[in-house]
Amino acid sequence: MAEGMSGNHYLTAREAAEELGISLKTLYAYVSRGLIRSEAVGGKKRNRRYRVEDIKRLKERAEQRRDPGKAAESALSWGMPVMESGITLISDGKLYYRGEDALDLAANSAFEEVAALIWSGEAGNAPEIFGVEPPVLSPRYPIVLKSVAGLAPVEAFQVLLPLVGVEDLAAYDLRAGAVARAGARILLLMATIATGGEDAKGSVAETLQVSWVPRDPEAATLFDAALVLCADHELNVSTFTARCVASSGATPYAVVTAGLSALQGTKHGGQTELVEAFLQEAEASDDARRVIAGRLKRGESVPGFGHSLYPGGDPRGAELLRLTAAARPGSPAVALSAAVVEGVLDLMDERPTVDFGLVTLARALELPSGGAKALFAMGRTVGWIGHAIEQYESDSLIRPRARYVGKQP
Repeated sequence: MAEGMSGNHYLTAREAAEELGISLKTLYAYVSRGLIRSEAVGGKKRNRRYRVEDIKRLKERAEQRRDPGKAAESALSWGMPVMESGITLISDGKLYYRGEDALDLAANSAFEEVAALIWSGEAGNAPEIFGVEPPVLSPRYPIVLKSVAGLAPVEAFQVLLPLVGVEDLAAYDLRAGAVARAGARILLLMATIATGGEDAKGSVAETLQVSWVPRDPEAATLFDAALVLCADHELNVSTFTARCVASSGATPYAVVTAGLSALQGTKHGGQTELVEAFLQEAEASDDARRVIAGRLKRGESVPGFGHSLYPGGDPRGAELLRLTAAARPGSPAVALSAAVVEGVLDLMDERPTVDFGLVTLARALELPSGGAKALFAMGRTVGWIGHAIEQYESDSLIRPRARYVGKQP
C-alpha cells in the first residue's frame, strides 16, 4: 500500500497508479471518466493530486470482481455498500437526507419536520405524525422512573422504553404510517425521560430547553440543529443493528432499544464520553497543545477527531462548533474547544467530528451529565425508525452466512 494511503487524503499521480496497478495513461482516463477526482496543487494545472477515497473505492470494486466472497467479508467494515436505502447520502464531504443538505435542514427546519421527511418523504407531514397521544403508561412506570433517577439519560432510555413498549399495543402495527406515529411517541417519551419525567413542553427541543436551560429559550434552536445533524448517518453500527432487529418483525420500541445498545459503545456514541474526559484533561492542564502532544507520544488516540467518510472534515462537527460559538461567544468551553481544534489540526491534520461538536455544545450550555450522548441518541432515533420502515416494507430477514474457520468434524 502506498505510504499516502495510510494517513493522507491525496496521492500523487504515480502513487495512485501504483496503488491501482495501472499505467499513468489509464489513471488519466479514469479521471476523465469521473471515476477519480483530482485537483491542482499550488494552482498549477499540470501538477495534480488524486483523492485517496476514490482510489480505495476503485480497488474495492476490482477486488469484488476478482473475489466476491472476500469483497462481501470486507464490506462489513467501511467497505462496499451491502444494502439499499433511500434515506441518507454521504458524498463529496457532505451529508444529505432524502436529497436535502443536512446542514441546510439544521439551519431552517425543526427536528420534527426532518423526522417526517425521513419517515414519510414529506416534511409537511410533521403535524400529523407528531399530533399523537402519548402511550398509556402502566402503574409500574412511575415506580421504575423513580428507580432510575441518577442514571444518565441514555441508560434510563434503555430501562424505560422496553417497559412502555410492552403496553403500547399500537406499536405492533408495522405499516409505515403506524411506525412513524410510534416513532413520534418514542421520541416524545425519550424527551420526558431525559428531563426527569416531566411532561413534554411542545417539541422535543423545547422540552429539553425548558428543563435543561430554562433561562435561555434560544437554546431550543441549538437543540433542534444538533438533533437534526444526528438524525441519520447511513449504515453505522447502531443503524445496521436496528435494521437487523426490524427485519425480524420486532416492534419499533425493540428497534430503538437495540440501537441504543450499540450506540453505548465507545467506538460509536460512547465516543462523547471519551471526548469529555479529553477536554477535562486539557482544561486541567491549561495547555491543550501539550495534552495533545502527550497523547501522541504515548500512542494514545485523540477522541473526537478524524472521520473515514469525511477526509476533509466532518461537516456536522464543524457546524455544531460554529453554532455553539455564535450562541456562546464568551464561553470558556468554546474557547477551550477552539484551542484543542487548532492544536489537533496543527499536530495531526485532523478535524473535529460530530462527537466533539456535541460535547462542546453540552459544555457551553452546562447540560446535565450525559447530555451530549442523549442528544445523539434522540437524534439518531429518527434514523433508526426510518431504516425500520424501509426494512418492514422489504419484508425480508437479514441473515448473512458465516465462513466457518473452526475445527472440522
